[in-house]
Amino acid sequence: MQEKIKEIAARVRELRELSEISVEKMAEYLQVSVETYEKYESGTEDIPASILFEIAHRLQVDMATLLTGEEPRMNIFTVTRNGKGVSVERRKQYKYQNLAEKFIHKKAEFFIVTVEPKPQGTKPETNSHPGQEFNYVLEGSLKVYIHHNEIILNEGDSIYFDSNFEHAMEAIGGEPARFLAVIM
Repeated sequence: MQEKIKEIAARVRELRELSEISVEKMAEYLQVSVETYEKYESGTEDIPASILFEIAHRLQVDMATLLTGEEPRMNIFTVTRNGKGVSVERRKQYKYQNLAEKFIHKKAEFFIVTVEPKPQGTKPETNSHPGQEFNYVLEGSLKVYIHHNEIILNEGDSIYFDSNFEHAMEAIGGEPARFLAVIM
């Protein structure tokens, strides 16, 4: 996994440099410190999917290009078979499977996200990113933390929110939870 993180970091750095965007400007755009952004580009800190989505937007490339190094080519439709989406562990607490990485010029990113239960009394790390997010619970139960709120979602429940606010998801009930995440 560490090798994959370094590959993605190298692609981000190369594309940023080709786009003539400074580290400082990119950090400012992402609303992270220069130090944090430099860790992303060096591969010493994993880039959260939400941040990677914003980097792709700023660099005017598809997120799949950053993840795989290949340009998406599909422009009418793309099919992702069960379990065959590009799997990426973007944050230690979540496992992402990209569902439409081959479609060019997407207006949103689609993921199946798996969250493992955490030890009792341990809260998940929050993150935020520009845009909006929609989550639909496929299996299990989630506790969603968003802007001083805690919401329990069960199978079939959904939430749509402004992802500029700090948020996190936690599997509850001692079982993993899976949800469809759409990041716009």
